Amino acid sequence: MRQFPTQAEALLWEELRRKQLTGYKLRRQHIVYLFIVGFYCPKAKWIIEIDGEIHLTQTDYDRFREDTWAALGYMVLRFSNEQVLGEMSEVLDEIGEKLKEEQPLSWPFPLKGEGNLRSRG
Repeated sequence: MRQFPTQAEALLWEELRRKQLTGYKLRRQHIVYLFIVGFYCPKAKWIIEIDGEIHLTQTDYDRFREDTWAALGYMVLRFSNEQVLGEMSEVLDEIGEKLKEEQPLSWPFPLKGEGNLRSRG
């Protein structure tokens, strides 16, 4: 898949690579808990998926993957090939806005006594 991306994936990757979008490092065709994702931002725990025609026939599988990622604390953004090809600036704006929002909590949470939730004085 990495060697032969769809046109939409290739165009979006050109916009996302080398921290061109809000300074976040993104990875392409990355494994996140047993599944290969289109694009992944490890710092923000965001997954970006580009849906082509195949996704019209695998909605249950896509929902299962998305539910699995959500249970592990990942957020998912989905765009269609048509959105990426025809509305690239809007897609980039939405990705940028989502990355600027408050980040999800990291897992695992600190054990009792490990965190620094309040200052000691």
